[in-house]
Amino acid sequence: MGSKNKLKRFNENETFKNVFQPTREELVEGTYAQKGQWASTFFKNDNPIVLELGCGKGEYSVELAKRNPNVNYIGVDIKGARFWRGAKTALEENISNVAFLRTQIELIDHAFAANEVDEIWITFPDPQIKYKRTKHRMTNAEFLARYKTILKPDGIMHLKTDSEFMHGYTLGLLHGAGHEVLYANHNVYKQEGSPEEVTSIQTYYESQYLEQNKPITYIRFKIK
Repeated sequence: MGSKNKLKRFNENETFKNVFQPTREELVEGTYAQKGQWASTFFKNDNPIVLELGCGKGEYSVELAKRNPNVNYIGVDIKGARFWRGAKTALEENISNVAFLRTQIELIDHAFAANEVDEIWITFPDPQIKYKRTKHRMTNAEFLARYKTILKPDGIMHLKTDSEFMHGYTLGLLHGAGHEVLYANHNVYKQEGSPEEVTSIQTYYESQYLEQNKPITYIRFKIK
């Protein structure tokens, strides 16, 4: 994407009512007004709130929102030029139960209050295979602790990835730490009885992986 196109998208994001772009200072200093107020000020209802972390173009969040009008979705990504597509589609199609938040995932507990979130989806994260980058893996113990602070006590986590490494790493970590694995499958499209919401919605990259016959893995779990 050219820098001119990126700039155009950044400028458009500024005008979209469903896009939120707090500064790092607001989040870190605890002055971000939206924290704890997502249901009352934006969605204006008491429906469950579900996050998609690393939402990319936002197509998963938008599609989930279309299918589940009584659930609120927030796609989170640091790359605003990417989720511009999802935000624009939601506005064009009048989908009011989805929003987009531009921030780093490591600041997620500064953008949401305790018990504010019902579920979290992590879709196709960078597996960070190099050992020295373990700290950036989105399912490491540090990240799970952040998610736990914003999730309701019975909150559900979902991990969908094309990386067998990420799948194995996460399963090992969950079992080792005594978290509750509700469902795990290392090839959801080849397994009968896979959850419908997992196989019926695909991201742009996921459809490419499937064309290459890459297995798509999925884990549903609770953080204890």
